[in-house]
Amino acid sequence: MYLSRLLLDPHSRRVRREVSEPYEMHRTLLKAFPPAAAGGPGRVLFRVDMPPTHAAGPPHFIVLVQSEHMPDWSFLDTLERYLLPGVADNPAVKPFAPAFTRGQRLLFRLRANPTVKRDGKRRGLYREEEQRAWLERKAAANGFSVLGVLIQREGTVGGRICRAPEEVHPLRLLAVRFDGLLQVDDPERFQNALRQGIGSGKGLGFGLLSLARPHW
Repeated sequence: MYLSRLLLDPHSRRVRREVSEPYEMHRTLLKAFPPAAAGGPGRVLFRVDMPPTHAAGPPHFIVLVQSEHMPDWSFLDTLERYLLPGVADNPAVKPFAPAFTRGQRLLFRLRANPTVKRDGKRRGLYREEEQRAWLERKAAANGFSVLGVLIQREGTVGGRICRAPEEVHPLRLLAVRFDGLLQVDDPERFQNALRQGIGSGKGLGFGLLSLARPHW
């Protein structure tokens, strides 16, 4: 797999629109990968983060992209003021081939759309205890345990998906960020969860599981 980090210019009208309508950002990001005629892009996950308030430098959006294919971001040079100017290695890309062991502990971040299916429809889970239970169910199904987590609601994701000129679907999805510590119970299932993402709304910036080793 590959991890990319893009720093975007918040003064760009296009960037602001894509942050508010993430399906449009998804469409832009997919241009870095093979089209369907060439085998398709494979699984592409992304997340938009804001830099810490104490971060140095000009304001910007951070976009993390995880992909199965090596991206070609050269097309972004043709988009005026899309990337934050004056930054070396933007976009930055590195290969990513993690190996996990049973019992391994890792810090994680997951921006997700926690939902449950009721009456044939997918409905958002708005109470924190429901969100915690959703995460624990996903963990059990994907080979890990949640040892501790902070839950932060990030409002709703809006916009629309245009599947055809006459077929427009409005969007309003709950966004929740989970930051915490996990333990790997089944390395194979956990590896697959990392590759495929967790939960629904993956084309809208949900599902990317970011990992880091604890500092202690």
